Amino acid sequence: MEAADYEVLSVREQLFHERVRECIISTLLFATLYILCHIALTRFKKPADFTTGTSDDEDATVNKIALELCTFTLAVALGAVLLLPFSIISNEVLLSLPRNYYIQWLNGSLIHGLWNLVFLFSNLSLIFLMPFAYFFTESEGFAGSKKGVLARVYETVVMLMLLTLLVLGMVWVASAIVDNNKASTESLCDFWEYYLPYLYSCISFLGVLLLLVCTPLGLARMFSVTGKLLVKPRLLEDLEEQLHCSAFEEAALTRRICNPTSCWLPLDMELLHRQVLALQTQRVLLEKRRKASAWQRNLGYPLALLCLLVLTGLSVLIVAIHILELLVDEAAMPRGMQGASLGQVSFSKLGSFGAVVQVVLIFYLMVSSVVGFYSSPLFWGLRPRWHDTAMTQIIGNCVCLLVLSSALPVFSRTLGLTRLDLLGDFGRFNWLGNFYIVFLYNAAFAGLTTLGLVKTFTAAVRAELIRAFGLDRLPLPVSGFPRASRKTQHQ
Repeated sequence: MEAADYEVLSVREQLFHERVRECIISTLLFATLYILCHIALTRFKKPADFTTGTSDDEDATVNKIALELCTFTLAVALGAVLLLPFSIISNEVLLSLPRNYYIQWLNGSLIHGLWNLVFLFSNLSLIFLMPFAYFFTESEGFAGSKKGVLARVYETVVMLMLLTLLVLGMVWVASAIVDNNKASTESLCDFWEYYLPYLYSCISFLGVLLLLVCTPLGLARMFSVTGKLLVKPRLLEDLEEQLHCSAFEEAALTRRICNPTSCWLPLDMELLHRQVLALQTQRVLLEKRRKASAWQRNLGYPLALLCLLVLTGLSVLIVAIHILELLVDEAAMPRGMQGASLGQVSFSKLGSFGAVVQVVLIFYLMVSSVVGFYSSPLFWGLRPRWHDTAMTQIIGNCVCLLVLSSALPVFSRTLGLTRLDLLGDFGRFNWLGNFYIVFLYNAAFAGLTTLGLVKTFTAAVRAELIRAFGLDRLPLPVSGFPRASRKTQHQ
């Protein structure tokens, strides 16, 4: 063989080893996420729905299969959340250590492959796996057929095929209305090249709109959530009074349970027992908070509020700067990048420090969006409960979290939180090139976040100062201060 043939074989062998290495790394990463998501879901599922050895063995088997599909979907959602931070950190590592032997596995091909895998699995989960899991748990088999898991599978497959045809027809009609030309209609016949990316583009756009609503709400709610998790200073919180009120309420409920005949009204004993357990749990938490050290009480809560305020203000500032860049520079528009050229230039003007800030802001906005999602009245019923979440509710949570997380890269790039261009099929969304949509989206986010921050922060500080000085117990209203309701006064 000639030297050129040996060189070609060497290149092919090296390419084969790189592909195998990327597959192993991707598999290990996904297996880790899958294990973590499985542990999380087992903490929320109803144990009775998965118990075998009873008359409901069939339902338990169906629920176990549906739970595995939900675990896969939640792992994909977690991977979508980590996708953009992992790419930013990898770029900074390659810039700092360009020729390090131990990080040769970290390259643009691996990052690009991870983006494509997340896009593929997101499509698979949203369009096939989650509808299959829902229909599978609700199915009972066709009338007249033999009962069993296989009969449920047949019914689920038929329902999924009908749903696919319905969605395909709706997208066909929508494509013909929006883009009425023969080329787009013919391209819709190509299922993998056009239909799935187009459908996912619509789902991603809905997810970005959902993030626009939930994230400002979550940013405002983060201050109250922090107040519930951390111990407030004594000026802002009287734990002794709360403990006395909790003890009195528990004693009153206990007397009702012990002497049910003393009240002429019918009593719901199960409800009373649940209220007593809730009060006992609340009293234990209050006892722990009372035993907190002075450092936790006087330093932890103010520092946490300061960090939240800085992160929220920094997010609004970055979006405001991005709005100005959109007006003067066309390069500020989000766009896709087919080749992952990492390790050449930093995605932040502040270098590695700016990249760390970008990662922190992306995680902070994602957490805020989840808090806002579960705080909204529309999705309040989806909130999972510890060891008391139905299977259909778990499926709904997984779908919503996947929609939110898969829209996070587009959301972050649209707001200008990072300069990393969208890789793979994430950059093929048609609406990303529309200046008016991107500009109005940035302006709406900045306006809603600023309005919610000002309203929530000033209202919270005003309410805490009123309670601290006892102005809420005054018999007459004080000018400029809202009076507390009777329910608050009794508490």
